[in-house]
Amino acid sequence: MAKLEMKVPSPGESISEVEIAAWLVADGDYVSKDQAIAEVDSDKATLELPAEESGVITLLASVGDVVKVGQVVCMINTDAAKPEGIVTSENIVNAPNAAATPKLTPNPDPIPTADNYAAGSASPAAAKLMAENKLTASQIMPSGKDGRITKQDVNSALSNGFNTSELSNWGGTREKSSVKMSMLRRKISERLVAVKNETAMLTTFNEVDMKPIMDLRAKYKDAFAKKHDVNLGFMSFFTKAVTEALNLYPAVNGQIDNTEIIYHQYADIGVAVSSPKGLMVPVIRNAEQMSLAEIEREIKRLAIKARDGKITPDEMAGGTFTITNGGVFGSMLSTPIINPPQAAILGMHNIVDRPVAINGKVEIRPIMYVALSYDHRIIDGKESVGFLVKVKEMLENPERMLFGAKDINQVLLGL
Repeated sequence: MAKLEMKVPSPGESISEVEIAAWLVADGDYVSKDQAIAEVDSDKATLELPAEESGVITLLASVGDVVKVGQVVCMINTDAAKPEGIVTSENIVNAPNAAATPKLTPNPDPIPTADNYAAGSASPAAAKLMAENKLTASQIMPSGKDGRITKQDVNSALSNGFNTSELSNWGGTREKSSVKMSMLRRKISERLVAVKNETAMLTTFNEVDMKPIMDLRAKYKDAFAKKHDVNLGFMSFFTKAVTEALNLYPAVNGQIDNTEIIYHQYADIGVAVSSPKGLMVPVIRNAEQMSLAEIEREIKRLAIKARDGKITPDEMAGGTFTITNGGVFGSMLSTPIINPPQAAILGMHNIVDRPVAINGKVEIRPIMYVALSYDHRIIDGKESVGFLVKVKEMLENPERMLFGAKDINQVLLGL
């Protein structure tokens, strides 16, 4: 019987161990060559482990195990015949450690008089009102005789702010659950604490009138999408503005290496994206050389890979500056944390109509607050403020920002 040893491949430079995040097959399943059989977490990303050959699999590690790169985690019997009628892509289970994902039990009836048959029962009027609003007995504090629920109890529950369109079993118990932190989450925690402890981090703020960019997008977005097969978003404008500002303020694009400061002659821009596994920062290489369309395509490609858990460590390594957009979640203002070993990070926020003074008159404009967190050890206050002001100026004059073109049509549409 031929058995193939499946070893953990190296996910990237400097990574020596990974954690088994999930088995996508069960012990004894028949697997096909190149079928994803497991998800493994490194301290940088979650990666899929594909079967190297077809056959019956024997699992040698459990969910949650930390294994070394090169360690055997399963065996595949390549002599085994594929059972008839089996659909291997549907054998998606979390084995052999089925307890890795805790299951929350339904809330027990909180009424202390459970021995009384009337406890938790509703009067006809109360029952009707509960049914209309999709309430359960466990979500209502009874006040009637022997623990009965009255119509007034239901009205009180509704007045306390129940969201009847999205009810759950939330509340009413003293239960707890615990889930082990993934290797990625543990690494993120360590890095964030280290940044706070090891850098002289400060944040400077400004505001950007987004009307010029919004007007530009409204005018050209359809033609741009037709020409380049990608939408024209805000992020490409911010990325382009940042790369030009970094050219003027190279310290913001630098980093500390022991007693030396490294100045980069290029701009590798990290774009923070939220994924099911946590915050990830894929990098746009040589963004200073890219057009708006090229930036948009690369952001889209990397964001999809991060969302689907297919981003690689190499695609997140080596950034020189990071942009994060908390505005997509509704953030008005924040102080983003530097992504080490970088020296600065730009935070975007939501766009809100605000009254501002324009040529001596009050007008309502779509305003975004922006924040630059920076390491004061290598970036002076003058440089940080000047950098952010330059970004603001270019965003508020997008036509001027697009240097080297005779008119906007050349840059946006390639005409």
